[in-house]
Amino acid sequence: MTTMPNNTHDQPNVLLVDDDQHLCQLLSEYLTGEGFAVTTAADGEQALQALRDNSRADVMVLDIMMPKISGLDVLKQLRQFSSLPVIMLTGRGDDIDRILGLEMGADDYLAKPCNPRELSARIKAVLRRTRTNGEPAASAKTVGGLTLDPSALSASLDGQSLTLTGAEFRVLQLLVEHTGQVLSKEFMTEQVLQRKLTRYDRSIDVHVSRIRQKLAQAQPNQEGLHIKAVRGMGYQLSIGPTSDEN
Repeated sequence: MTTMPNNTHDQPNVLLVDDDQHLCQLLSEYLTGEGFAVTTAADGEQALQALRDNSRADVMVLDIMMPKISGLDVLKQLRQFSSLPVIMLTGRGDDIDRILGLEMGADDYLAKPCNPRELSARIKAVLRRTRTNGEPAASAKTVGGLTLDPSALSASLDGQSLTLTGAEFRVLQLLVEHTGQVLSKEFMTEQVLQRKLTRYDRSIDVHVSRIRQKLAQAQPNQEGLHIKAVRGMGYQLSIGPTSDEN
């Protein structure tokens, strides 16, 4: 584990996990210049051990292809004890790995070789979703038995806690804020991931799919909240029995 020097204790800490030492050095120098404190790990075992030892991190940047243990396996183990936001680094054409990463709880992904400026923007977007930055926290909101508490990034349905990633929480929060309205994937991508929707980007679809599974587990009778896909338009949060339309 190596840590780039920082000047204040208020800097967000990025845990960068990649076995490419040259890339780690390049990204670390750039991110440090952008105001981040950067800690690097050469493999997943180092990263997991550091987090289990309570090493401070606000976001993890995790490469999928690594020795000893793959990034997907790291993510799987991480989600057993931490909701730390994760941005996956994937091969440019590895669509399956990207979808798997999102399904396993990653918040976002970026194709390698990545532009350091784009990575910095993605990190800042993730942190904006998970931090209040001193601003007054929004009050908890309840709709159809679902309670969302933005200050704690916590959610419960009929008293049963829902375990959501930061991105999933924001997707659900956005749908709740517009209950009954159809939201386009373009709008949801810009509001949740704070970037433009690109061709073949299924991030929102995967986040919605995971939320649906968690809602279904909490309400097996399917009589409460559900997220409806409106073909060619987007997604809509509805209250009441589900229909056969997906």
